[in-house]
Amino acid sequence: MKLVAWVFAAVLAVGLAPAAEATEAGHHTGALPDGATWVADVPAAWNGTIILYSHGFGPLEPRNAPDEATGQALLGEGYALVGSSYSGPSWWALESAVRDQFDALAALEARIGPAKRTIAWGTSMGGLVSAREAEDHRVDGTLTTCGLVAGALNLNAYQLHGEYALAHLLAPEQSIKLVRYASQEEATAAASTLTGVTSAAQATPAGRARIALAAALLNMPTWYTGPTPPSDYETQEAHQEQALTEFVLGFVLTGRYQIELAAGGNSAATRGADYAAMFASSSHARQVRELYRRAGLSLDADLAKLSRDADITADPGAVTTLARTSVPTGRLRGPELNLHTVADHLVPVEQENWYARRVASAGAGPLLRQAYVAGAGHCAFEPSETIAGLHALETRITTGRWGNAAEPDVLNAVAGTGRYTRFAVPLLVGALTPGPRER
Repeated sequence: MKLVAWVFAAVLAVGLAPAAEATEAGHHTGALPDGATWVADVPAAWNGTIILYSHGFGPLEPRNAPDEATGQALLGEGYALVGSSYSGPSWWALESAVRDQFDALAALEARIGPAKRTIAWGTSMGGLVSAREAEDHRVDGTLTTCGLVAGALNLNAYQLHGEYALAHLLAPEQSIKLVRYASQEEATAAASTLTGVTSAAQATPAGRARIALAAALLNMPTWYTGPTPPSDYETQEAHQEQALTEFVLGFVLTGRYQIELAAGGNSAATRGADYAAMFASSSHARQVRELYRRAGLSLDADLAKLSRDADITADPGAVTTLARTSVPTGRLRGPELNLHTVADHLVPVEQENWYARRVASAGAGPLLRQAYVAGAGHCAFEPSETIAGLHALETRITTGRWGNAAEPDVLNAVAGTGRYTRFAVPLLVGALTPGPRER
């Protein structure tokens, strides 16, 4: 309890800091030189901190908070909020996002005066944006929520491995295009076909076993809905199939077109992959093996088939572009706290394992903390849970040490939900080496 009291005292000290002079409080909008737009809200009693909010993958429209409830709560606590739309040829706007975010920050400060503190906050793809902002001295700290912190190269790689397994094992006679889409319509058609194939395969034990294998390669959690995770393998696989057919396949295949448009090609490959070695690192290996045994299938034969027939290659230019724009280096310039649900079907929690090793390889490990919410869903946080994370980050910025500010019991005491938990994050299947890339 002494520890919790210390954290509350530190947070209270932040909240009682003398307010900055509130110039032009209210709602602000503007345009940036590259065509991006920005939006900001400033409370009358501004506390001197600006939240630089980075939105996730989707239409290039400016947002300055993850949702209305969280935004209103932050304004009520005195924070100013700003965020840009980003700009570019596609929704994967990592080429411009960091620049546009800092330009939006500068535009707001030109109106209200300089912030005493700037905190980057990003959601989903925006978590990748904020992780890259964390490598810049212009932010004092960074909060990522359900962040795509392993970057685009990893995302494209493991998603392609799982999609390839579904297409090649469930419908080998069909030619389902998985990369190099000529249009959004072509990607949508491929997503519809693969979704239909997966749904039909759920009717047989063999189909269910192969869906579970593909889900393992996709880093797909075994908990999709409900208050508690299923414990038996059949129900776990049913959750995976439901997530795949209701949402994930449609989202990731159509999203791939947007990433390819930004990258100028396909960055992922199957050729040369050792699927047996890849699968061996999955936390779902026992589930898959048992479902294969019950179906009377040879898992070794399917893995060998995947490796033998793999022929998708990457476009070097696309790899180079995404490595430059869409992969964090891990070279943090200030403290960062990452929040993730333990069962995120769209941005797997395994990304946090890869990112932690990336940051450690860059020598910035002491600056990073990661905290986990026992829930299923992408970005499925309560507003109080993310705001508790914000206050933990502020404690680190103010005191210069983490202490136990980001520990589950302290976060739960602040959030009041009781869902923060200790969690051992599995390895990211199909991941690239996490060492920092060259400057």
